Order: sequence, then C-alpha cells, then structure tokens
Amino acid sequence: ISPVEKTDLATLPGCIFCKIASGNDPTTEIVFQNERVCIFKDIRPASDFHFLAVPNHHVENVKSLTAADKPLRKSSMNVLRGKQVNLADASFGFHIPPFTSVKHLHMHVIAPIANMGLISRLIFRPNSMWFKTVSSLGRIAW
Repeated sequence: ISPVEKTDLATLPGCIFCKIASGNDPTTEIVFQNERVCIFKDIRPASDFHFLAVPNHHVENVKSLTAADKPLRKSSMNVLRGKQVNLADASFGFHIPPFTSVKHLHMHVIAPIANMGLISRLIFRPNSMWFKTVSSLGRIAW
C-alpha cells in the first residue's frame, strides 16, 4: 500500500506511529490505509490477528479521542471481515494512560479472542483500569 498524501494534519517528529502512518517505516506491514486511518500488524500479536489502528495525524491518547476518530473502528471491522474473521469473537479497544506504550492514539484490534493466551487476556482484559473497549467509551457513539 502506498503512503496516503497528507493534508494539513500534523504529525509529531520522533513518534513511531506517525512515522509508520506517513509511510516512512519500511519494516512495518500496513494492511490498510486511507486519508484518516492507518492499520498495521502489532509487533507482539495477542492472537491470530492483532492490528493497531491509528489516525494518520498525531493524537496523544484515548483521552483526546473525538467523533472524527470513529473511522478507526469501521476500517478495522472491514479489515477483519476481509480476512473472514467473526466480529463477535473480536476485541476493539484502547489502553488508558498511563498504561500506554506509545503516546499516539492506537486502537487494538484482536481476533479471535478465544485464541488469546493467559497473559494477553490479562493485558487486554475488557474494561479494566488499563484497557477499555470502544463500546465502553460512552462519550462517542461507536
């Protein structure tokens, strides 16, 4: 997939996810990208399919999430559908600060949940103090 031409949306120098979304990290396999969203494989997969969906512009974390970021979920669902994944056995969620490893908003897309190991089930435990599913983020109707 070729990098998407950016408009006036800002990126942050030194941010690895900004680098990936701008097409400047040749080691990362981008599975989907459009003008707003970049989806790529997680380097430590928790299940058979584990992607990160990030905005192409820099957004600090889930506390900065707005309705403009809703395409993250829709695009991720389309990627999973394209891989014949049952969406009922998928998880879509965010780590909550200070439990974020990269300070660029990224939604974890994990499937099938049934194939996650014990440690992954703890790290991505739905609606814990460190990980929230998109459906639990009531301020934005996902």
